[in-house]
Amino acid sequence: MEGHTSFTRETFAAFAANDRPGPVHLLNLIRLRHEVAYADGRITTGAEAYEAYSRLSAPVLAEIGGRIVWRGAFELSLVGPPETRWDIAFIAEYPSPGAFVQMLRDPRYREAMAHRQAGVADSRLVRFDPLLAGTGFAG
Repeated sequence: MEGHTSFTRETFAAFAANDRPGPVHLLNLIRLRHEVAYADGRITTGAEAYEAYSRLSAPVLAEIGGRIVWRGAFELSLVGPPETRWDIAFIAEYPSPGAFVQMLRDPRYREAMAHRQAGVADSRLVRFDPLLAGTGFAG
């Protein structure tokens, strides 16, 4: 069974259309493939493919003013299917929704995406408008 590894044209259009001012946070939850077979015959792991994606995309992320604001190591799923696990979890911050769109259109980033698509078995990418932290769960 294949998971979610990319967005639809409609979802991307909705994301791009909401180019409000200010930063945007994207929660990334990634489950990697155990083995990856590239079209050229190379065999590697999902972790190695995702590392190549990370290495190649990092300069583009930095150039558009993006950064990783939180990273965590998965331990346990308290709510939800107990078998659900994520190999990689982080929140990326972009200066604006338009900056994220700019990154996706960069040819170097598009080249890096081939490794992400190869290595990722399932993922979630959830957009948030960052709010001030507080002491209560509701804000």
